[in-house]
Amino acid sequence: MFKKIFKFLAKCLLWFIISTVGVVVLYKWMPVPITPLMVIRYFEKDSPKLLNHDWEPIENISKNLQLAVICSEDQIFLSHNGFDLKAIEKAYENNKKGKRIKGGSTISQQTAKNVFLWPERSWLRKGLETYFTFLIELVWSKERIMEVYLNSIEMGNGVYGAEAAAQYWFKKPALKLSKLEASAIAAILPNPRKYKANPVTNYIASRKSWIIKQMNFYGPLNYKTEDE
Repeated sequence: MFKKIFKFLAKCLLWFIISTVGVVVLYKWMPVPITPLMVIRYFEKDSPKLLNHDWEPIENISKNLQLAVICSEDQIFLSHNGFDLKAIEKAYENNKKGKRIKGGSTISQQTAKNVFLWPERSWLRKGLETYFTFLIELVWSKERIMEVYLNSIEMGNGVYGAEAAAQYWFKKPALKLSKLEASAIAAILPNPRKYKANPVTNYIASRKSWIIKQMNFYGPLNYKTEDE
């Protein structure tokens, strides 16, 4: 009896690994057409029933926006292996005090969550997020992670990805976003259904200013490493 259960679980695990690795390899080249969050949002009450999502290759997304989200969300994105250990340690200490799971996610982790998982906070989802983060860091380049991230994340109510966000907030293609416009979009990412990139509130204006300062400190964006 236990032998049969063990064999069944082993087969399930094997098929899970094969299927998830296969999807990650496929998405190394293929655009991500839809994410679990998009489906969940579609069926939520009072959510827009029109999915605003236009995939664009990273060459058609302004370097200003790429740099803005790095400076806003994950300033060591180009150097870490998917995880910011200091941020995770800090989040762990906060969670012990506040008794809730939060914080510490890198752009790679956010990409894994957005593309493959659901938004609910739980240890199961965090465990799967860790697994998928490891996979995409292993299979994809940093530039590809950024490309998928900027094409998949929520950037407004019913607005997903850089191209849709640029058109929605500023009536222009993502390639043409200025530093000010890019920083405004990056500023609303913590809660894109609550905040507006245009016109901005005092709070978002303050975040924009901070992001622009970080962009100036960061310097030119280069995905290539010395080993490449």
